[in-house]
Amino acid sequence: MPPSRLRLGVNIDHVATIRNARGGDHPDPVRAAEIVAACGGDGITAHLREDRRHIRDEDLARIQAATSLPLNLEMAATDEMLEIALRHRPHAACIVPERREERTTEGGLDAAGQHNRLYPIVQRLLDAEIRVSLFIAPEAKQIDAAIRLNAPVVELHTGEYAHAEGEARAVELKRIADMAALAVRNGIEPHAGHGLTYDNVQPIAAIPQLAELNIGHYLIGEAIFTGLEASVLKMRELMDAAR
Repeated sequence: MPPSRLRLGVNIDHVATIRNARGGDHPDPVRAAEIVAACGGDGITAHLREDRRHIRDEDLARIQAATSLPLNLEMAATDEMLEIALRHRPHAACIVPERREERTTEGGLDAAGQHNRLYPIVQRLLDAEIRVSLFIAPEAKQIDAAIRLNAPVVELHTGEYAHAEGEARAVELKRIADMAALAVRNGIEPHAGHGLTYDNVQPIAAIPQLAELNIGHYLIGEAIFTGLEASVLKMRELMDAAR
């Protein structure tokens, strides 16, 4: 059965980005996690990058201690990040592509082309009872790769949808919906995220097979003007209305 309530995971990376711009400990991403928990968010997402440009190693344990919400650790497929994940044991680990020069994650993971590299990492995470997600483009070959990698979850990259207009957006929306359905037919739980806003979230939220949306940059940006609780609650309202 597809989920009736679509979960909202809030990425708090850019609270840490603002903190790191000046150094010190303010604003604290842990406080953001606490606010998300208090206003009904379903999970916290944090991306520990190789260059530590926002979330830092010590933030992970602090976030886990501050709230009972599940932590979704976004991580590159490296030995360093694997060991960190195994040490912190987050609820989930979402494997994402990472290039140091990119401003944000610019596309999906090439799970189809990196099977041999990914398989042992995925297996060690699963053995540690960490739920593995692959952040992939909405493509059949990537879903097939997730099946072969035994990944229980995929997160479909919605960036192309978010940036498209008119008929092109409709095409991208159908592609995401088709791949969410394909994932479910193969026993994989589909999530989605990247570039989602108040204006474009509802068509994605209306896809019945999707179980979770992960949204960060837009919510933190809106929080500057309205506060984090208000921005999360408005996104939650829009998602619920779409279902």
